[in-house]
Amino acid sequence: MPSTEPAVRELQDRAVLWSMGEIHATAVVAAACDALVAGLDSPALRILAACTRAEADYDVPDLLPPALDELGLTFHTVGSVAGQEAAVRALAARMLAGELTPRELAFRIHQRFGHELPLAERLAELDDEYDILEYGDKTPAQVDADVTAEALRLVQHPHVPTELTDAPT
Repeated sequence: MPSTEPAVRELQDRAVLWSMGEIHATAVVAAACDALVAGLDSPALRILAACTRAEADYDVPDLLPPALDELGLTFHTVGSVAGQEAAVRALAARMLAGELTPRELAFRIHQRFGHELPLAERLAELDDEYDILEYGDKTPAQVDADVTAEALRLVQHPHVPTELTDAPT
């Protein structure tokens, strides 16, 4: 029997990307369906996977948290630092998988988080470098390589517990 780990990772990534406004609710429902096919199962996951496209925008907000909870996964609330960091890592993984170009990754991170999220600061800086290529001494390929290296670092970076990243300072 194949491992369910890729389906778990994909469901967790889509959940965080949805909660941060990066993808539509229908993508979460599709991930729930894929998770069931891969062998994951829970009552709330079955209900989530049964949502139609028309229902997804309305039902995912209520159905996703219990489905993740039943599977031992984390639901990141909108605006949480841990959620933002998880979204950055998920987008970096998507770029490494070929779903985004390095330029698209840097732009989306910069657009979403600006220079305010320390974990993503280097990608925001690299987006700025794309904007000044004609005035600098770097080529697009060099900046792409820097973005790819940063994406690798982010994906391999150890996850910090939510209690530490969301704690008031």
